Amino acid sequence: MNYGFIRVASAVPELKVADCKFNASRIIALLKRADAEGIQFIVFPELGLTGYTCGDLFHQDIFLKACVDMLRHILNETRDTETVAAVGMPIYTSNKLYNCAVVIQKGEILGIVPKANIPGYKEFYEERWFSPGEGDIGTINIAGKDVPFGTDILFQSDADDNICFGVELCEDLWVPIPPSSYQAQAGATFILNLSASNEYIGKYLYRRDLIKQQSGRCIAGYVYTSSGMGESSTDIVFGGHAIIAENGEILTESKRFSLEEQIISTELDIQKIVNDRFKMTSYAQPQLLMDFRKVKFKLKDIDIRQRFTRNVPELPFVPEDETIRRERCREAFSIQTAGLAQRLRHTGIKHAVLGISGGLDSTLALLVTARTFDMLQRPRKDILAVTMPGFGTSGITYSNAVQLMNLLGVTYREINIREACLKHFEDIGHDPNIHDVTYENVQARERTQILMDLANKIGGLVIGTGDLSELALGWSTYNGDHMSMYAVNCGVPKTLVKHIVKWYADVSGDDNVRGILYRIIDTPISPELLPPDSEGHIEQKTEDIIGPFELHDFYLYHMVRYGASPEKIVFLAKQAFKDKYDTATIIKWLKIFYRRFFSQQFKRSCVPDGPKVGSISLSPRGDWRMPSDASAGIWLDELDRIRDNREIF
Repeated sequence: MNYGFIRVASAVPELKVADCKFNASRIIALLKRADAEGIQFIVFPELGLTGYTCGDLFHQDIFLKACVDMLRHILNETRDTETVAAVGMPIYTSNKLYNCAVVIQKGEILGIVPKANIPGYKEFYEERWFSPGEGDIGTINIAGKDVPFGTDILFQSDADDNICFGVELCEDLWVPIPPSSYQAQAGATFILNLSASNEYIGKYLYRRDLIKQQSGRCIAGYVYTSSGMGESSTDIVFGGHAIIAENGEILTESKRFSLEEQIISTELDIQKIVNDRFKMTSYAQPQLLMDFRKVKFKLKDIDIRQRFTRNVPELPFVPEDETIRRERCREAFSIQTAGLAQRLRHTGIKHAVLGISGGLDSTLALLVTARTFDMLQRPRKDILAVTMPGFGTSGITYSNAVQLMNLLGVTYREINIREACLKHFEDIGHDPNIHDVTYENVQARERTQILMDLANKIGGLVIGTGDLSELALGWSTYNGDHMSMYAVNCGVPKTLVKHIVKWYADVSGDDNVRGILYRIIDTPISPELLPPDSEGHIEQKTEDIIGPFELHDFYLYHMVRYGASPEKIVFLAKQAFKDKYDTATIIKWLKIFYRRFFSQQFKRSCVPDGPKVGSISLSPRGDWRMPSDASAGIWLDELDRIRDNREIF
């Protein structure tokens, strides 16, 4: 079971210019090493059999014949290797010389793809030696066999149509519409690029961006390698830049300017790529479609579980890099404020009303509202922030709420809901000593009623505080905290909420605000609907009841964003949380996630407006349309099967 993953690699071998025998030996050695390491696909540099900087030696007949001889040698020496490899070399046929990628496996040539776009500018003189590749050439005879040749070739696994790759060479990527664009639309889920891209100041950054963007545009994996320092340095220098990207993200890359040869490898998630493609209806536009020949190959069989090298973040919504994380928080906060600002401008409403509990979600909603009023040049006193102590309110959250409202300069009001709730218990005949769902939801609905009525009284807009994770789990009271007039947090997962609040604290410039926000961050997550313990501490902790939000956000991301199956989610969670949760715990909380996600859809079917912030939204008017009566049976059955299969433990 490989969960849709394949293992790919980029190689930067040691090289000697024009020494085909030496270069062939390094290609053979690295290919055998890759095969032993369970790599299924590997790409070598452009013209790696000869060296890219051979110049007019490419016009020497003896040199070209030596290349073919060394190709035969490579094939003979790698008959026992199942790894598919793309090797660069010049090939002469039909009175033309082509710069080619020769795709080989188990000592056989699967096909040859010539470079389609030949540069002849600045430091590049390839037009002096090579002709541009053409489609539908058919076959050529090389090393004693007729093999497919042309730019119209894709290589496809005989066991899985989704494991299909195309090949392009260096300059092909730099043109307005690269061949890989056509290849991807014809079914290639990943691209191999054999390159010889020299270095000068800043070029590697552009190259990285180019590969990231092309992998994103194509919704594909992209495996790129470039010539190393063995090339001639007469006028230019090569750094051996190898990159593996997937759908707009760099997964791994080589160390440039290394004197040692390198192999970088990782896993591409083909299932994720395919899922993204079939969801994007604009992906396969007919005007870009071309006819391609499909060359079949047998995929090397590996067990991805035995050696999984790809990084799986614990918090997929929260970037690991601190600089990127701060920018993500700033961007999310800006989207939230922009959405609320437009709603206030459109409606002409001058006031905002929101309930403040002293917890993370209401804190973020208040910060967003305050910043929005600053942006609209309206006084913060027009924000009515209400704290509504109930039976479960603790001293720490009450104190945090009051201090924050005072520090932000909003209009503060306190309305204790205990007496109103006791009267309501009496009216409906409920014993207040029975701390059941009625006991909890009466408080939540009382608070919402107060906010709605205050909004009517002052002509205000009730700002919702519930976040994306709570929407996914249905962790809200229907027509209680479930309801508002504009929900600013509905696109922000719980794991990101904390980081946005921390970011705001750090950039606020106010030590007092920073201090109170950090205290709020450190407070346990709780709806505070049940009484505190005997020492006044929070007794009802959300994550003790429904599970850790870091797990639920992980499940949400991989299920909704990429359609991962329960078994794949368990596998990925084991990689991400290997030092935190065992398999049984991961399955336990995933089962709760599925049950709640399906059973609570009815709450999501009628949620208020609110801005989409990240790649996932559960708005019934936007990204997520799901019947409230859908069954979770298929997903739960698979989890039961996994639980009963001891091998996965």
